[in-house]
Amino acid sequence: MKKIIYFLFTICILMFWSSCRKDFDFAPSTGNLGFSKDTIYLDTIFSNIGSSTYNLKVYNRSDDDISIPTVRLSQGESSNYRLNVDGLPGKEFQNVELLANDSLFIFVETTADIQTLALNSLEFLYTDAIEFDSGTNSQKVELVTLIKDAVFIYPDRDNTTGIVETLTFDADGDGNDDETTLQGRFLEDSELTFTNEKPYVIYGYAAVDEGDVLTIEAGARVHFHANSGLLVTNNASLKVNGALSADQELLENEVIFEGDRLEPLYTDIPGQWGTIWLYNGSIDNDINYATIKNSTVGILSEGNQNATDDKLTITNSQIYNSSNFGILGRASSISAENVVINASGQSSFAGTLGGRYNFTHCTLANYWNNSFRQFPALFLNNYVTDENNMPVGNDLFARFNNCIIFGNDNPEIGFDNISANLFDFKFTNCLIRFQDSSGNFSNDANYLTSNGDLYEECIFNSDPDFELPFENMLRIGADSAANGEASDDFIISPDILGEPRTSPADIGAYKSTIFTED
Repeated sequence: MKKIIYFLFTICILMFWSSCRKDFDFAPSTGNLGFSKDTIYLDTIFSNIGSSTYNLKVYNRSDDDISIPTVRLSQGESSNYRLNVDGLPGKEFQNVELLANDSLFIFVETTADIQTLALNSLEFLYTDAIEFDSGTNSQKVELVTLIKDAVFIYPDRDNTTGIVETLTFDADGDGNDDETTLQGRFLEDSELTFTNEKPYVIYGYAAVDEGDVLTIEAGARVHFHANSGLLVTNNASLKVNGALSADQELLENEVIFEGDRLEPLYTDIPGQWGTIWLYNGSIDNDINYATIKNSTVGILSEGNQNATDDKLTITNSQIYNSSNFGILGRASSISAENVVINASGQSSFAGTLGGRYNFTHCTLANYWNNSFRQFPALFLNNYVTDENNMPVGNDLFARFNNCIIFGNDNPEIGFDNISANLFDFKFTNCLIRFQDSSGNFSNDANYLTSNGDLYEECIFNSDPDFELPFENMLRIGADSAANGEASDDFIISPDILGEPRTSPADIGAYKSTIFTED
């Protein structure tokens, strides 16, 4: 009985207390709202590609519960911005309640077609505002975004079935086209030259058909959507004709390959797109003065290791932030000069299943700071295992001259070979991170650094004095162990920045310089 009386008494007290509360008496706002920012910059987007979601926090710093009569976009329903106010989508909201000393979130996105906004314009600054209340109590937060026009390349979609066009080509070299599940399409003849007039945005894989050549001119910008890339098929070629840039921040003459998200948040996010895929049978591929960043694999080069001319010649280029490999060669042939690779989830360069590789004055670094990695900056092997777990070998021939192979792990070189096939590599005048203090590699002759037939005039574990390696700034300073240590037999001039090299030259892609760290 006592428990029942206590329960009823408690209920009565709560009812009396709640009847006296003023919390749910909302007064109209008086223009005294506070905001986390007075302008929301939605950064740069491509025409018809949605932006990221941005947020605005609205504060009621008074001791009164208030109701905001209207929250709306200035352009109303015609606005290309979209709002979400406290979980509700729309472009205009009535009587938005906000408790005393509380706040609410407003989320903002936009998608806009530049052609409907400004004819014959490559860029358009699109603006609107979020209005709170009206008349004398009116307050505004401005909305600003830069919209860029682009050339869009994407596969067709069947509107009835929803099936997206896939590529069909001779994938196994038997002379017959094979069905694949790779979404994309072949480039038309009119699309085989990428200029610097507009950026290119690619959905799926843009493929170069047999016998065709894709030429990319200096200053071109190529952006890839997720799981997209370039595919160069049998007897087709890629020519990237970048040039030295005067401004190393703008890189106005380099060809840049990156993802299609332009917001600063995505500047250094690995794995945003697929790869530049030089398929088995593609020929005579040249890449000069290119920046390739934020891919899964920067360049995947397959096959053609015994071709008279190298399958890929890459010069004066840089590859950063690859979630797997910077360059992955599979039984391929690659010549690289003045190339910088850094920040790869696995190896910056991997020559697998054999192949023929020649790297001179390159900086193959790996300062990967996202998570633990199991592969060194440089990895070589000469076999794969078949479905019966048996090794299938292939000859490997690799030369590294005047190169830096370094990173934030140890060792930064790795080998895996079977004796049934050739495994012929040599480092000449290279700066290498390899220290076997625990003797883990003492029984493997590949790591016998005193063997001059494998490691001629090499330097081990001395500081390369990189500028800011975790920010992909790999110039070497005045205190670098690489200074003046290059072999005269392999000097290439100028360096990646166009600076002349003279003897005694520095190891790596850059001449040493005096730089000031911020």
